This record gives sequence, structure tokens and C-alpha cells, in this order.
Amino acid sequence: MEVFEKINYLIEEKKITKRKFVNDLLALEPKLKTTGEIPSEQTIYRYLNAQRELKIELIPYIAEVLEVDEQELFRFDIEYATAYNIRYSKDAREILELLQFAPKNMIEHIRTTLIEYKKSYEDGVKKIR
Repeated sequence: MEVFEKINYLIEEKKITKRKFVNDLLALEPKLKTTGEIPSEQTIYRYLNAQRELKIELIPYIAEVLEVDEQELFRFDIEYATAYNIRYSKDAREILELLQFAPKNMIEHIRTTLIEYKKSYEDGVKKIR
């Protein structure tokens, strides 16, 4: 997934419009190093639609508007979250990040429960076939 796709995905995931994203980004007054000017609304839409190459100096501003770490825009585990790809949904990513704070017995409980769900799912699939 390209960075512009990840940005669009996060915009959708956060349930904001592209217009709000663009307005919030422009409100931060991000200046491009090459021109010293703030990109136009049209230019930002072109970044979102991959009609222009995204300028790296905009990444901190984009991350701020989307309320994510800059690195999250470059991580490979952000993918479209669908019923068939839940492991990369926002909820699943948040759970994975929170696991570091869980005590060992909680981790074991989660593991056991998920194994039970997996078995039930696999048994259900076998019955369908």
C-alpha cells in the first residue's frame, strides 16, 4: 500500500471527510521547503489522489491531523480492514499495541479464548463443506 493510500484509509477509518482533512491540514499552515509556501487545497487533493508526489515535509502535519505517529504512515501492517482482513483493522492494531501492558495470565486467557474461537470457526467451515 502506498503512503497516499494509507492516508486515505486513515481518513476513512477516522470517519472524516477529505474536505475536513484538507481544511485541518491547511489550518496548520505547512510550508514547503522548496517554495516556502503553503500548498494549495487543489495540490493536497492531488496528493490524496496520487496525481502528485507527496512532499515528505508534509508528513508531520498529516500525522498530526490524523492523530497518528508519522511512522504509522509507513508501516506495512496498515491494510484495508474488511471482514476478510480484520487482522489489520484499527481495533486489532490497537489491541496488539495494548498487549504489552497485559499481565501474563491475561495474555494466556486471551490466547486460550482465541484458540477456542478458531476451533469453532474451523468446525463451522467443515460443516458447510
